[in-house]
Amino acid sequence: MLDEFNRAALRIEIDTSLPAARFVRALNELVELRGKPRRIRLDNGPELVSQTLAQCAEDNGVELMFTQPGKPTQNAFIERFNRSYRTEVLDCYAFESLNEVRQLTEEWRHRYNHDRPHDSLGKIPTVTYRMQQYPNPLL
Repeated sequence: MLDEFNRAALRIEIDTSLPAARFVRALNELVELRGKPRRIRLDNGPELVSQTLAQCAEDNGVELMFTQPGKPTQNAFIERFNRSYRTEVLDCYAFESLNEVRQLTEEWRHRYNHDRPHDSLGKIPTVTYRMQQYPNPLL
């Protein structure tokens, strides 16, 4: 789950399968930490095209924006992010367990948000950009 405003990787859920209920639970946990989004951009994966997610979005007043099938350019940012994650984490290790994947992923996500400069943000990390735009995190 990514924040399009500042390019932050908010969460990467790791498991052998990710049903809609799991996605909704992860989303609800993020909402508790950061507040609810106005809209969510999604592809048409089976975990995302579900009554469970549709009901959760409706209950919370969140707009679901689905990309058209076969049109990855409609969500180019996530496609680019997925490629970076795949080549920098998933393709680099032979994992022994899901916990190892989760740990390495969380370490990478922290570096991605705190250390990695992003061209689209003026070559600064996502956290720095957010702090510059909104210095008071309570606003």
